[in-house]
Order: sequence, then structure tokens, then C-alpha cells
Amino acid sequence: MTNLKTVLIAASSAMLVAACGSTSDENQGLLSGLNPAAFDTIINEKPVKLYTLKNANGMEVCITNYGGRVVSLVVPDKDGKPTDVVLGFDNIHQYADTLNSPSDYGSSVGRYANRIAGGKFTLNGTDYQLKQNDGDNCLHGGGTSGWMNQVYDAFQEGDSILKLTIVAEDGENGFPGNVTAVTTYKVTSDNTLDITWEAQTDKETIINQTNHNYYNLSGELDKEGTDQVLYLNADNFTPSDKAYIPTGKVCSVEGTPMDFRTPHAIGDSINSSFDQIQNAGGYDHNWCLNTYKDGKGDDTQVCASLYSPKSGIFMEMYTNEPGVQFYSANFQGVGKDKDIIRKNGLKYPKHVSVCLESQKYPDSPNKKDWVQPTLKPGEKYYSHAAYKFSIK
Repeated sequence: MTNLKTVLIAASSAMLVAACGSTSDENQGLLSGLNPAAFDTIINEKPVKLYTLKNANGMEVCITNYGGRVVSLVVPDKDGKPTDVVLGFDNIHQYADTLNSPSDYGSSVGRYANRIAGGKFTLNGTDYQLKQNDGDNCLHGGGTSGWMNQVYDAFQEGDSILKLTIVAEDGENGFPGNVTAVTTYKVTSDNTLDITWEAQTDKETIINQTNHNYYNLSGELDKEGTDQVLYLNADNFTPSDKAYIPTGKVCSVEGTPMDFRTPHAIGDSINSSFDQIQNAGGYDHNWCLNTYKDGKGDDTQVCASLYSPKSGIFMEMYTNEPGVQFYSANFQGVGKDKDIIRKNGLKYPKHVSVCLESQKYPDSPNKKDWVQPTLKPGEKYYSHAAYKFSIK
């Protein structure tokens, strides 16, 4: 578990440095405006830092090895203005304070992204009970004790590549197998954030990683993001019950508000009376990608895109996975969340942003007809997602 006392002491010191200014070269000139000193600490006896990836074309991505989280993602808008397009905090204290400011902002989620019904699954005749952190379900590998709240070992290669490694023990949050997993973030010359996840195990297990960036391409992170224009290259989706668990059906998007095959503003349909949207308070569903066929995903084809008419920023997504979760930030700005201060002193409203998470379908270990997330000893897990930014 996170040693919050260590975090509070170190982060308070870091924020004092931030308030008084710093002469360190690494603290100067970040397009994001972040101060690396506010992320420099020790959690569970492991060093935490802020790492910066960049290219020569105005893209800058700041990442902390606490949870493998993307803290900022800056790209030029239509006027050439550097624009941060992801939600988050500006200090490690709030990321690590899972009681008062819980979030999955920007994280490299593991072992299993999304939900597993009842926190239970059976593998090779053995029943496994996982940590139940979302009602009866297991969400994002166990939430506060999942990988998003662990410290990765970090190794940066030049200006553009960061490798983050985590070693998870057999039985962690109920999952079988000792697993070594590596997340690689890369910023390319064409303004793409390229992410790969690789893992190996000593015992058959399940794994399903993703990135959990919350995007508002306008850069106006204190305003709703429902004017963003979304495209999803998917003929079908998996409907869910009121606990967000897929029913097991695969349904056509035809004639429903789940149809984004023709790009349109999210706000055009987010208030629909359609039962799936009513159940979730917006969008929080898995789409079955047309780019995945015959057991293989084509990560050279666009599976989704997002566009802000305000900033002109256009994002195209690619993945080798069969599904993408589109989440419209339904829980932001709701309840006590509405009072939490984020980057630049902002508060986030409901529907402020869009998550597009590559994945195996939710609860797939319990839906044997779907693509399975199993990993055996001697095999290598490989998942890929890329987000390419341009002006439209």
C-alpha cells in the first residue's frame, strides 16, 4: 500500500520548492508548466520522478513512474499554441492520496483493465477471487492497490522513450502468477504517443492493460468536452447491466446512439433516453472494433478519432486489441469530486473529457466465446495503442 506519510512529507517539501522557484535546468521551460520538483519523492522506498518526452514538432509528454501516469500531453493547436489536452494533477501528493483524490488519470492500468464480474474467474479448473473494489466487481486490477498506484522502475532513452517496469507477485489482489510487465511510452516525430505493453509470467494468468488518459482536445479543461467530435470504427458494441458488466451479447450500433461510424459531436446523443446511456449516465461501454478480424488486430488502421472544433486538434487512435472503451467522464464533477482542484487550479465538470481505452472486452475471463486475456509461461503478452495528433 502507498506510504502516504512519506508522500505527504516529500510532496509538501516539493511544493515549497515550487512556490519559491527553482534554478534547476530540468525545472525550466516545460511547455506543460509543470514543476518536476512537485513529483520528486519516495513512495514505498522507491524513487518517484516526473519524466519528460518530447520531439522537435511541439509535442511534450510528462509522465510519472507512480502508476505509469501521463500527467500532461501538450501539442500545438490550430494557431500553434502549446495546448495540454489531458486531465490530471500538478503534484504527486494528490495522485497518491487515494482517499481524498482518487483517480485513474493517465495511468498504465494492470493487471486487468476494466471490470471482472464479482471479482471472480476460473482458469484451468481453479477458481480465483480478486479484490472487489467496485461494488462486487474488480475494477482496473484492484484500484488503490492495483498497478496504477504502484511505483514502476523507470529508464529513459534519450528525449523520446520511457520504459516502465513493474514486478507483481503471485496472489497480488488475487491474481495468479509472478508477472513482469513493461510499459513503453514513445513520442515520435509525427506527434504520436505510441504505447506498448509487454509481460511474462511464471504461471498461467490473465492480463489486459491499457492507458487511461482523459482527453479534452480543446485544452479548456474546466468546460464540458461534449462538443468533441468522435469516430468509432465499430459496427457492434457489448451492452452492459447497471453495474457496467457486459451481458454477454454483442449488438449492432445501427439505429442507436452507440453509432459513431459517421463522426459526430458527443453532445448530440449523450442525453439520449436509450437504456444503455441512461444506465451509465453517459457513455461507458466497449465497442467491438472493425480493425480486429480473424483473431488479429490491425494497428495500422484508424480504430477511433477525436476532434475539437475549438482548437482544431485532431487525434487518431490505433490498436491491435479487439475492443475500445469509450468513457465520457460521467463521474467527474459529481458529488465531492466537484470540489477537487486539479492542474492550473481548475475544477472539472461532468463530461469534461473522453477516455478511449484499448482492451480485451470487459469481463472476458467469464465470457469464453470472447477473445481471452490468458497468458501462459513462455509466452509474451503484447498490446499496442497509438494516439496521433494533427490539425484539422
